[in-house]
Amino acid sequence: MVGHTDPGRDAAAGCGCAVPGPADRACARGLYTEPVLCAHDVHKGAGGGDTFTEIAEWLQSHPREVVILACRNFQGMTCELHDYLVGCIVNIFGDMLCPSGEVPTLRQLWAREQQVIVSYEDEATVSRYDQLWPAIPYWWGNAVKTDVLLRFLETMKGQGRPDGLFVAGINITENLCYILLHPVDSLEEMTRRSLPLMTEWVCAQQPGQSPHCTNIIAGDFVDADGFVSKVISLNRKLLSP
Repeated sequence: MVGHTDPGRDAAAGCGCAVPGPADRACARGLYTEPVLCAHDVHKGAGGGDTFTEIAEWLQSHPREVVILACRNFQGMTCELHDYLVGCIVNIFGDMLCPSGEVPTLRQLWAREQQVIVSYEDEATVSRYDQLWPAIPYWWGNAVKTDVLLRFLETMKGQGRPDGLFVAGINITENLCYILLHPVDSLEEMTRRSLPLMTEWVCAQQPGQSPHCTNIIAGDFVDADGFVSKVISLNRKLLSP
């Protein structure tokens, strides 16, 4: 997830100066010799090291962007593999990493030249590394229909926002029944059909610290119709008198 906000706004973004060097690339290539892969329904089977190196290079050329890396759903990861993976993250991103603690503002991240927050689901590993943040809560509705997903998100908002960072996931999810009934449909087509309603919901959200405010909004295939710009523009509501 990538965020960029107005320079006058105290929200999450930053700038960095660490450039991945030969040692970092060797670490990245080393991930192919270990059974560590990035697995996602949209981006399947990418090698962890090359994925991280690509992100680091992109951040170097976009010095006022921040990325939140959510590492979760570990399958068959031993303590040694966790340490190896975190070691590669630390080597590749270096001073770009924002250590865990109080949620920083945009201005603070820019001043520190930090661009990466790593959310890590394994509590034992988090306890060993200052560079890792505890897993960021993710509101995932596991819904096929857009209206069902939005009702879920409104229900979660009604229960009050968690402390610190949290994600409202606007992810439409295929299930077995849907796949069997719609064999030629795709997750991308489902998601793009849902975007008008999703966009309407997003534009109605209020950022901030109040109990019913949203924080991070995450979704799939959101490159159409200025959707990302609409999410970012929510920050301007905080500038209103």
